[in-house]
This record gives sequence, C-alpha cells and structure tokens, in this order.
Amino acid sequence: MIRGLYTGATGMVVQMHRLDTISNNLANVDLVGYKKDTSIEKSFPELLLRRMNDDGVYKFPFGSVDTTPIVGKLGMGCEVNEVFTVFTQGAMKQTENVFDMALEGEGFFSVGTEEGERYTRNGSFLLNSESYLVTKNGDYVLGENGPIKIKANNFIIDEDGVIYRNSRFADDDQRLVSMAENDWDNIERVDRLKIVNVSRPRELKKVGHSKWMATPDSGEAEIIEEGKRPKVRQGFVEASNVNVVQEMVEMIEVNRSYEANQRLIQTEDALLGKLINEGVRV
Repeated sequence: MIRGLYTGATGMVVQMHRLDTISNNLANVDLVGYKKDTSIEKSFPELLLRRMNDDGVYKFPFGSVDTTPIVGKLGMGCEVNEVFTVFTQGAMKQTENVFDMALEGEGFFSVGTEEGERYTRNGSFLLNSESYLVTKNGDYVLGENGPIKIKANNFIIDEDGVIYRNSRFADDDQRLVSMAENDWDNIERVDRLKIVNVSRPRELKKVGHSKWMATPDSGEAEIIEEGKRPKVRQGFVEASNVNVVQEMVEMIEVNRSYEANQRLIQTEDALLGKLINEGVRV
C-alpha cells in the first residue's frame, strides 16, 4: 500500500509539470514567433512479481532455474523525461510594417546580445536612435557583415534576405523604395540577413524574450547554404504555433489525470488506515 501512495504521487507531479508547460504555451499564444513546448513522460521500470513458496505448475524457459509462478507486472509510477520545443511553422500575419519580417521555412534570425549571438523567429523589428535594426529588447539584428544600419524607410528586403536601399533618395526620406519601379540604377546592396540553423534544433536552449542559444547537443549555428534558405517575408510576422483548442483539451486531460491520482492516494490512505486500525483488533 505504501508503494501505491508513491505511485500516485509521481503521477500528480508529472501532471503538474504538464500543466506548467500548457499554461506557458497559452500565455504566449499571441507572442510573435513563439514555438510551443511539449512535455514527455516515461514510466519507471516495471517489476515482475512471482509467488513464493508455491508448488503451482509453471512452464519456465529452457535453462532457467526459477520455477515460481508469475503473478504479473507491477508499475512503479512515472516521471518527466524531457520538455522540448516544437518548431512547426506558424501562420503568416500581414502587418504592412516594413520593419516586420517572417521566415517561411526552417531557420532563425541572428541577433547580437551582451551575452553573445542568439537566435529568434520573432521578426518584429524596429529602428533605434543610431539607425540600427534591432529587436524590441534592443538587440542588434545581424547581417552577414555585422549589425544592419539603414535609414528611415528607404530600404527593402527580398525573399533571400538581401537588403537594398535606393541611393537616389536622401537618408531621411520617408518614401519606401518600390522594386517594381525598376529603378535598378540607383539600387545598392546593403547586406544580407544572417539566417542560420543548427543540426538539432530540438536541443536549442530557450533563454527568454523569444530567443534561443546553441548548446553542445544542438551543434553550432551555421549560415544556411544557398537553395535551402527560408524565404523572408517583409511586412509579415509569424504567429505562434500554439493551437488554443488543442492546449485546452490537453489541460482538461491533465486535470482529470491529476484528480484520478489524487483519488488513488486517498483510497490507499483510507485502506492503510483501515488495515492499521482494524487489523490490530483482529
């Protein structure tokens, strides 16, 4: 019976971790570029029970000396195995803001922080006071030649992430360059967004503010080679990949499982109390 208490308790702990993961997903459902987490559980090794001091008939494998009849397997509870991020594509939302960018495909924007280079799918950028393209937290958006410096709205980014500006317009001109004007004589290349990926994205570590960092298990981030780069959509942002309905269904399932384990503990406690209090009288 004591074992039953521990088994129910481990089940409750697992459901608490699942609930934390689901709650975090729902809290970030409106965060641009957010990728949901999934909790994976595993059971402890099961024990094979046999009847001792029993002369019952039992067929045992050739070479085995254990002739005690098998009762069955006994579960020992479960635990959280890992919590990993699901990097499925989120929906594209058009904003018509020239500083908003979304990646269509696998890969990450590179940003420079005080702790080093980090990676994000949140393409909601802006321009700081020094005319550098930055995230909302002030981290520099990196191009292949370093931080990207542009002026006002006098730039455009193609699907490959190449940044162009029109030298015919003044730096403080608020007009956006239109590639459809075929004004190629005055278009100059500024840089290209540094879009990277790792060999095992599942092993990336979340560091907050929609950013990840590489780990020894994920491998070092490398610039994606030609032909495999995701498409860059200027004027769009990528919504989170959280399915609210699915998360709510899982939350209900977690609550039901938690209550079942709770009732198991209560039943085990009642039976144990009955055994101690009434068994002694007999």
